[in-house]
Amino acid sequence: MRYISLLLLFTAISFSGFSQTSDAILGKWINSSGEAHIDISKKGDKFFGKIVWLKAPKDEKGQPKLDVKNPEANLKTRPILGLEMLKDFVYDDGKWVDGKIYDPKTGKTYSCNMNIKANGDLNVRGYIGISLIGRSDTWKRAK
Repeated sequence: MRYISLLLLFTAISFSGFSQTSDAILGKWINSSGEAHIDISKKGDKFFGKIVWLKAPKDEKGQPKLDVKNPEANLKTRPILGLEMLKDFVYDDGKWVDGKIYDPKTGKTYSCNMNIKANGDLNVRGYIGISLIGRSDTWKRAK
């Protein structure tokens, strides 16, 4: 009986290590190219992410880089540093889904889902229409 109790305790501890809470995504992440750090935060029950660091924050004239690729003329003058690029994600069964990701390099916005891999990296999947038609990126947690 004692061995069964120990086995059940070990199993429960093992499974608790694999489970995630909705807040596991919070904090700073480094995109795969290392060009930006994105801080993911929570507002109410939704998750958002903004660019808090850029490897090259200034353009060739020494001015802050602006969102010049944005299709909306009134947004072309906003700085990329501080830009909210992740919006409206909700947590659902170990994933953050139904959000949007904005790519300032192209000025395009995509549907997006995210999940944390077993190794702790963040899998970010941007897509148009259905998730099969898209692209994934892997972000690492900033230390």
